Amino acid sequence: MAHEHKLEIFRGLLKFKSNTQKIWGVLIFLTIVTIVEVALGIFKPESLMVKVLGMKLLNWIFIILTIVKAYYITWDFMHMRDETKGLRRAVVWTTIFLILYLIFILLQEGGYVFRVYDEGYIKRDF
Repeated sequence: MAHEHKLEIFRGLLKFKSNTQKIWGVLIFLTIVTIVEVALGIFKPESLMVKVLGMKLLNWIFIILTIVKAYYITWDFMHMRDETKGLRRAVVWTTIFLILYLIFILLQEGGYVFRVYDEGYIKRDF
């Protein structure tokens, strides 16, 4: 059961004539996002080193850009946009919840391990 895929990205702001052009467009977008991530990782601007919600703003930017890349890979390369609304929501919402949960756990445990090495033994009652 072959059907045509939607040939636009960014909610219809950019339209392509073929699937090949769309793949190249998404690849270029993902490349730009990756270049921004690498540049921020290399130069680490001092203005982005302020703490926001217990973590440096630069780290939040990395997390957000990674989620954006994962979203577009799923949305366009895995053709999630062509699926039914229920399946899209089940996949995307579950993935977002699990990613946020993993980030929370890594930040909690990483902060605890850092404090143990920095301050010595720490007892935490939950």
